[in-house]
Amino acid sequence: MTAERITLGLFLSGLILCVVSGTDLLFALLFGVICFGTYSRHLGNSLKSTWTMMREGMAKVADILIILVLIGCLTASWRFCGTIPFILYHSISLIQPRFFVLCTFLLCSMMSFLTGTSFGTFSTMGVICMLIGRTAGISPFLLGGAILSGSYFGDRCSPMSSSAQLVCSLTKTDIYGNVKRMMRSCLVPFLLSAVLYTLFAGGSSVQPDTSSVAMFKEYFSLHWIVSLPAILILIMSLLHIDVRWTMITSILTSVAIALFLQETDPAELLLSLYRGYTAPAGTELAKLLNGGGITSMLHVCIIVLISSSYSGIFSHTPLILPIKEVLIRQSRRLGTFGTVTLSALISCGISCNQSLGTLLTCQLCEDLYNNKKDLALALEDTVIVICALIPWGVAGAVPLATLGAPLTSMAVSFYLWLLPLWGVVCESWKRITDRRKTMA
Repeated sequence: MTAERITLGLFLSGLILCVVSGTDLLFALLFGVICFGTYSRHLGNSLKSTWTMMREGMAKVADILIILVLIGCLTASWRFCGTIPFILYHSISLIQPRFFVLCTFLLCSMMSFLTGTSFGTFSTMGVICMLIGRTAGISPFLLGGAILSGSYFGDRCSPMSSSAQLVCSLTKTDIYGNVKRMMRSCLVPFLLSAVLYTLFAGGSSVQPDTSSVAMFKEYFSLHWIVSLPAILILIMSLLHIDVRWTMITSILTSVAIALFLQETDPAELLLSLYRGYTAPAGTELAKLLNGGGITSMLHVCIIVLISSSYSGIFSHTPLILPIKEVLIRQSRRLGTFGTVTLSALISCGISCNQSLGTLLTCQLCEDLYNNKKDLALALEDTVIVICALIPWGVAGAVPLATLGAPLTSMAVSFYLWLLPLWGVVCESWKRITDRRKTMA
């Protein structure tokens, strides 16, 4: 027991030190490899067997790494072929001034579902909505909450989402089956969020200035055909075609559009797939559209790979067994979903990033569910969104800082906390009704 406490204490200290000092969390994760590897050696495992454990954990996410690379290519190709500019240009015109915050939430939800990336959403649709909202006198506090909520809507339930794919890999479940269940479980929280953004936003009669998106017509041909990569994503997802082939098809279509419609130089196009889209330096377009590419996903790939290596050691040693036993006892009082929610809060608070938080929560709570589909849904309804509500975490603090919104915007990120709250309410109600039936 002492060895377990020392090991986890050292790892936690490393994470806290990185957060306080502003050091990249990768250093804390690498320190974790040393801590957990040393613990394994302390138990008598050889270096070879310890490496085998770690490799077993990394093997679980091999498919995720491929998908992350494809996501990087997808987000870059949608930029240089004009798909994202097309979506931004035409969707902003749908905004109603009196329901600006609600429209912001809905537009960010749409964008995040199409692209599967929260960071790609807030850095494009989110930034534009914030710019336009400020000119109309809308509170950055409310806009920040709406953008954060919408950005994580698709990050949770899009077939193209790396976090959704990570949950599938960890629980051995099907992405499209998970998406179907997620859509059902989020319906009430999503509608309640929309109502709250309508009631509390107040609205404005000032017509917002949309000139920030007009420049897209100067740099891109916004013919309807540039929307084809996004349309293909929707159609192929509805047909339940493998996500990898869906993304590859969309990327190839984007490349063809960029070559023949946007007249992009082939060499520049290939370079953009790797390093991301790069607009002319010093332009407003660069501020809004630069990004994507394989390089944008390298940091995430490394985090996922290192985090997953822990799971092999956790599975073959008693390192986290005492914590799991406590959680199993608490589940009798809190319920299974309530216990997963508590675990998610602790895991996200400690890890400060979505990937490790998801892995830790899954590892701690995997014995609470007999059905892996239920475990997958519980993870999606808790840890995936809760990570964005941790003030010192990457998932929420970085987007709000980029948008120029205060950290207090997390309080009005209604969708992010209504989703786990609704799960707790539903489970509590079920337990009450079951108890009544038993007593009857």
